[in-house]
Amino acid sequence: MARPEVTGRKSNGPKAQIDADAYSVGEFCARHRISTQLFYKLKAQGLMPATFNVGTRVLISREAAAAWRRAREAATQTANSAA
Repeated sequence: MARPEVTGRKSNGPKAQIDADAYSVGEFCARHRISTQLFYKLKAQGLMPATFNVGTRVLISREAAAAWRRAREAATQTANSAA
Protein backbone atom coordinates (compact mmCIF):
# COMPACT_ATOMS: atom_id res chain seq x y z
CA MET A 1 0.00 0.00 0.00
CA ALA A 2 1.35 3.43 -0.98
CA ARG A 3 1.94 5.92 1.79
CA PRO A 4 0.83 9.54 1.38
CA GLU A 5 3.57 11.95 0.46
CA VAL A 6 4.83 13.98 3.41
CA THR A 7 5.81 17.48 2.36
CA GLY A 8 5.85 19.33 5.67
CA ARG A 9 3.24 21.75 4.34
CA LYS A 10 -0.14 22.33 5.88
CA SER A 11 -3.17 21.02 4.05
CA ASN A 12 -4.78 23.43 1.62
CA GLY A 13 -8.02 21.46 1.64
CA PRO A 14 -11.47 23.07 1.62
CA LYS A 15 -11.57 23.57 5.41
CA ALA A 16 -8.20 25.36 5.37
CA GLN A 17 -9.53 27.81 2.77
CA ILE A 18 -12.76 28.45 4.68
CA ASP A 19 -10.95 29.13 7.95
CA ALA A 20 -8.16 31.19 6.40
CA ASP A 21 -7.65 34.75 7.64
CA ALA A 22 -6.32 35.73 4.21
CA TYR A 23 -6.66 34.33 0.72
CA SER A 24 -4.24 34.27 -2.18
CA VAL A 25 -5.61 35.74 -5.40
CA GLY A 26 -6.14 32.21 -6.72
CA GLU A 27 -7.98 31.11 -3.59
CA PHE A 28 -10.14 34.24 -3.63
CA CYS A 29 -11.02 33.69 -7.29
CA ALA A 30 -11.85 30.02 -6.76
CA ARG A 31 -13.96 30.83 -3.71
CA HIS A 32 -15.92 33.51 -5.61
CA ARG A 33 -16.02 31.56 -8.88
CA ILE A 34 -14.28 34.17 -11.01
CA SER A 35 -11.19 33.89 -13.18
CA THR A 36 -7.88 35.45 -12.23
CA GLN A 37 -8.03 37.38 -15.52
CA LEU A 38 -11.32 38.95 -14.45
CA PHE A 39 -9.86 39.68 -11.01
CA TYR A 40 -6.97 41.69 -12.45
CA LYS A 41 -9.21 43.42 -15.03
CA LEU A 42 -11.62 44.58 -12.29
CA LYS A 43 -8.75 45.41 -9.92
CA ALA A 44 -7.46 47.91 -12.48
CA GLN A 45 -10.94 49.49 -12.41
CA GLY A 46 -10.93 49.63 -8.60
CA LEU A 47 -13.65 47.00 -8.29
CA MET A 48 -11.77 44.32 -6.35
CA PRO A 49 -11.02 44.11 -2.63
CA ALA A 50 -7.97 45.67 -1.04
CA THR A 51 -4.87 43.48 -1.16
CA PHE A 52 -1.68 43.39 0.88
CA ASN A 53 1.75 41.89 0.31
CA VAL A 54 3.64 39.43 2.46
CA GLY A 55 6.98 39.12 0.77
CA THR A 56 6.13 38.48 -2.84
CA ARG A 57 2.67 37.04 -2.09
CA VAL A 58 -0.46 39.11 -2.73
CA LEU A 59 -3.16 38.37 -0.18
CA ILE A 60 -6.74 39.45 0.48
CA SER A 61 -7.98 39.53 4.07
CA ARG A 62 -11.20 37.78 5.04
CA GLU A 63 -12.61 41.17 6.09
CA ALA A 64 -11.73 42.80 2.75
CA ALA A 65 -13.39 39.91 0.90
CA ALA A 66 -16.56 40.29 2.99
CA ALA A 67 -16.60 44.07 2.44
CA TRP A 68 -16.16 43.51 -1.31
CA ARG A 69 -19.13 41.10 -1.40
CA ARG A 70 -21.31 43.62 0.46
CA ALA A 71 -20.26 46.41 -1.93
CA ARG A 72 -20.99 44.28 -5.01
CA GLU A 73 -24.40 43.31 -3.60
CA ALA A 74 -25.23 46.96 -2.85
CA ALA A 75 -24.14 48.04 -6.34
CA THR A 76 -26.33 45.37 -7.89
CA GLN A 77 -29.34 46.39 -5.80
CA THR A 78 -28.80 50.04 -6.75
CA ALA A 79 -28.53 49.16 -10.44
CA ASN A 80 -31.64 46.97 -10.29
CA SER A 81 -33.74 49.61 -8.54
CA ALA A 82 -32.66 52.26 -11.08
CA ALA A 83 -33.78 50.07 -13.99
